[in-house]
Amino acid sequence: MRKLILAFLLLTSCAPKSSNSESNLAEISDSKVMQYAIPGKALYESYCGNCHQANGEGLGKLIPPLKNADYFTSNIPRTVWIMRNGLEGEILVNGQVYNQPMPGNTELTPLELAQISTYLYNIWGVNEGTITSSMAEKYLRETPNLRD
Repeated sequence: MRKLILAFLLLTSCAPKSSNSESNLAEISDSKVMQYAIPGKALYESYCGNCHQANGEGLGKLIPPLKNADYFTSNIPRTVWIMRNGLEGEILVNGQVYNQPMPGNTELTPLELAQISTYLYNIWGVNEGTITSSMAEKYLRETPNLRD
């Protein structure tokens, strides 16, 4: 696993850098977290990054940010639930109202949701550790309060 991580870091360190401070796996030092975060980054880019952007800053007043966002950082179970089931209606993120429907990603497995979550909750200065598939399964069983 260590060789895989080192190879990935070497490959990504040679890739062109964006000027808008994209997310960085180099912020992660825990090898268990990295096992989830590497595939989580790829899944995020495939399923979430088009709207929320690779740098997590969203799309202006249309799509909310994840990076430095109070709504996102305050509730991991809610985030996992929304990734799977989607969200409609108004939410308040960093004092800004957003009301763009987010479609659910019902094809994502609990493991994939855990990988995306682990990635997101361990970059941009957040350090929540590993979010496992059993945790994701638990979070999916109950509908959270979506407005707080």
